[in-house]
Parts: sequence; C-alpha cells; structure tokens
Amino acid sequence: LEAVTSLRAVESYGSVVAAAQALGYTPSAISQQVKRLERQTGVDLLERVGRGVVLTDQARTLVASASRVLNDLERIEADLRASADAVSGTLRLAAFSTATRGLIAPIVAALHAAYPLLEIRLLESEPWDAVDLVASGQRDLGVVHRWGGVPFAVPDHLIVTHLLTDTADVIVRADHPLADRAYVTPALLADAEWIATPEGTICRQWLMRMYDGVGRPPRITHQSMEFDNHLALVRAGLGVALVPRLGRSELGPELVALPCREPVSQRQVLAVHRRSMTSSPVLRAVMDALRDAARALVPR
Repeated sequence: LEAVTSLRAVESYGSVVAAAQALGYTPSAISQQVKRLERQTGVDLLERVGRGVVLTDQARTLVASASRVLNDLERIEADLRASADAVSGTLRLAAFSTATRGLIAPIVAALHAAYPLLEIRLLESEPWDAVDLVASGQRDLGVVHRWGGVPFAVPDHLIVTHLLTDTADVIVRADHPLADRAYVTPALLADAEWIATPEGTICRQWLMRMYDGVGRPPRITHQSMEFDNHLALVRAGLGVALVPRLGRSELGPELVALPCREPVSQRQVLAVHRRSMTSSPVLRAVMDALRDAARALVPR
C-alpha cells in the first residue's frame, strides 16, 4: 500500500522527483517502491516519455482501484482513533501563504501544547493544488480560498467548511492622488500600474475579473507571489496592489488601504477534508482550533 501511495503521487505530480518531495522520501526510495510493485504485480507501471515518466494503463487501473482501499483504511484508522478519543499522530496540512501567516501559524504552538503527541506537517500550496492533494490522499486537510466567481471545483468526496470571509484592499502610497478617498473602483484605477501575483494564480484571475466592466484589462507591471513584496513595491512607488487583510503585514505611515467597490473584493477562506477523515480526533482538534482562530479574526 505504501508503494501504491507512491505510485499515486507520481501520477498526481507528474514525476518521481516531485512525488518524492511531496511524500518526504528520496527519489530513489520512490523508484524502489514502484519497482517492487512491478515485481509483485508482474506488469510495467511506469513508461519513460522524453526525460520524464507517465503511468501505464495498468498503473492507472491499479491506482484507481487501490485508492478505494486506501480510503477505507483511512476511515478505519479514523474510527479507531475516535473510539480511543486520542489526539495523536500526524496531520498533513496544505494551505495558501496568507492563511499560513494569519490563521495557521498562531494556532500550531497551542495545538502542540494541548496535544503533545500531535504532529502537524505544513505544505504551502495554491488552492487548486491543495484540493488535489487532499482529494488524492496526499494531504489530510487543506485551507483554501475562493474569489468571487472564479471557478473552483471540489470533488464530491471532500467536505468543505467555511472559516471566514476575507476582504482585500487596494494598497497605495500615502501621497497617491486617490489616497484620501473612502473607497476606489476599478474604473478609477483604469490607468494604474498594478503589482500582482503571477499569471495562473487565483488572485490574478480575480484581479482580471474586477476589470470586466472597465473595457480593458489592468496594466500589470510587476509580478510576485508574496504580498509582503507587493507592499514593498508599492512603498517604493512602483504601482498599486490588491492585498488581502488576512496575514497582511503592518502598512505603516507610508501606505494606505482603500476598500474596493464595484465589485467588492472578498474571498471565502475554506477548509477541505475527505469524508473518510470525519471521525478523526486529530482532524476535529485542528478544525476546532481553525474555527476559533477564524472567529477571532472576524470584526464584531
């Protein structure tokens, strides 16, 4: 089953190296597990294509069938732990960066203090990747965000829990011509130079959708994955940025946060986990801590 898990990771990540990084093994260990599985089954499971590998048809059949077995075992383990009511073991968590700073980091120390036998392993991931990781069994819990109408598919075997609604503000320098306004709209920022996340990220897609009614897309001059970098670039006078409040660093006197209207820029912060994990005391303990932390962040 461990070898099947490795094979499933190769399918999900597209390479032995990426699968090894996700599972915490060496590429050699992953290769050895797959070769052992090939000897046991008597069929080829990986096919070399160019400089990479792909799963054979037999391997995909094996992964699809074995995934049901792995889910059943996970449910059995969760039920056993629930019967013992033991908060112990490892929870593998995937989360986006601002949730890591503003929601998860503050609760990990308290969880470790309350449950000394609990280990949390965090992997920073984009929301779509986090959903795939949880759906495929490579992570136990994902904290993701959904912006407006940006498409976001969640498989039926995952349970989605709303944690909080996070607002993003347009960040400008204090000497910007719009800095004294109560709010701004994309139309007012039609000529602005934007600092944004890279193309293909969910935050970038939302920024593009904000400009649907403007008649032209936003002028994106600088790109960075980290919102702290966005703030530094705005502070340097290189443009404006749309930065969520969750996990946001202090702006200081040089920067101003302006609410956005038409549309309001908000995202839903969600937790996703497999139904088979529902009775797990470990999952319940972490989910309770996340809910408490989220409630503390919502203005009264």
